[in-house]
Amino acid sequence: MVLTLFFMVFALVAIVSSIMVVTARNPVKSVLSLVVTFVAVAGTWMLLQAEFLSLVLVVVYVGAVMVLFLFVVMMLNVEHVAQQKNWVSYWPFALGLALLLGISLLNLLSRFVLGASSGSWNLDNSNLQQVGLNLFTQQLYPFELAALILLAAMIAAISLTFRGRNMDDKGQVISRQIRVSAKDRLKLIDVDRKGVE
Repeated sequence: MVLTLFFMVFALVAIVSSIMVVTARNPVKSVLSLVVTFVAVAGTWMLLQAEFLSLVLVVVYVGAVMVLFLFVVMMLNVEHVAQQKNWVSYWPFALGLALLLGISLLNLLSRFVLGASSGSWNLDNSNLQQVGLNLFTQQLYPFELAALILLAAMIAAISLTFRGRNMDDKGQVISRQIRVSAKDRLKLIDVDRKGVE
């Protein structure tokens, strides 16, 4: 009963924060809502005894990827015109996507209620061993494709935030430092002591 209550709380937090990801006008608030969504989903996975996936979601996505997204969003100058743009034109696409997601969820729930098998997982092995076997045998090509997509996203983020070299930068020119002689580095000035006194 307590596990069911925790599951309902995590699921409710995940649903509310995922809606806030889509509807938030400020991109920083949207990214922070996505962090809350990931934490809530990690909690549901922990309750479903998928400990490795839950910890990877928290450590990798919340701890690294979402912090990177947050920094990129904060570094980009998002125009206010783009924020105030009317998003009614996206309703047909969003409605079709929501309908497809609802059909998929109903199909999954009907399989669960009718008692169909949830997959070909062997319960004799550990969770981590099953994930590794499935990831590097059956899901190897999608795994490599996801790595390429993440690499392209990283290159795009770097190119968006790179503003070009500023010529007024006070950077060091190593060749100029090597060519300098001792007489150029130190200048001796003869001071008249009588004038100083």
